[in-house]
Amino acid sequence: MRMIDLSSPVDAQGWEPETLSHEVITPAEGARHMAEEMSKHFGVEFDPEVLDDGELLSIDTLTLTTHTGTHIDAPAHYGTRASYREGPPRTIDELPLEWFHRPAVVLDLTDAEPGAVGADRIRSELDQLGRELNPLDIVLLHTGADQHAGTEKFFTHFTGLDGPATHLLLDLGVKVIGTDAFSLDAPFGDMLARYRDTGDRSVLWPAHFAGRDREFCQIERLAHLDRLPRDGFTLSCFPVKIAGAGAGWTRAVALIDEPDEPDAREESPA
Repeated sequence: MRMIDLSSPVDAQGWEPETLSHEVITPAEGARHMAEEMSKHFGVEFDPEVLDDGELLSIDTLTLTTHTGTHIDAPAHYGTRASYREGPPRTIDELPLEWFHRPAVVLDLTDAEPGAVGADRIRSELDQLGRELNPLDIVLLHTGADQHAGTEKFFTHFTGLDGPATHLLLDLGVKVIGTDAFSLDAPFGDMLARYRDTGDRSVLWPAHFAGRDREFCQIERLAHLDRLPRDGFTLSCFPVKIAGAGAGWTRAVALIDEPDEPDAREESPA
């Protein structure tokens, strides 16, 4: 089995619209910190110099949102109401694991302009697969936006889905839709411009707001979808279990079965 990492890194050196900081306590600082904490809380005196090189363990402290890097939006991210169930929409820790280890397909949207594609384009891409989707199959949208990851352009130039395109996939039993773009919706500027021109509120975040009436998840900020076949692989993308959260980070990995190599020692038939 071949594994392909589809995750973008959490990188404090790249440009992000929200706060992202990464502070590192070195192994030497960690040793001194441990000695101070042992003395303060337990009255145990310990000299870190007795350790090899005076080092213990490093400690990383990050400040970030759950929407930094490759992550999964839970139904609770889309709003406080859920017309499809009693009670509030589910948070990331409440979702079934079966949604996140499934056969997946890739739809190629790399030629689409920044904005939103419609249901006709998605149906055309699905037709090229040569098979119908099964319930719970994961659909990945290859837009090529990940080439701009770490820059401001990543957040302003990408292709998303409009409302009918989103509902088309949900009608086919899809529960997880992934994209290599910043958002499953069109860029903010594109949506707001169309709203100002038309006064039509349905153009504002339709892919996200579909989740108020249909329970599903989005994977945003994937990477390397160009390395995948259109079909014939499994996506493993379990979200981090954050109690009560509207999203959770994931290490998304494609699992591709490789055919067995023929045994070179095997004799050819006469």
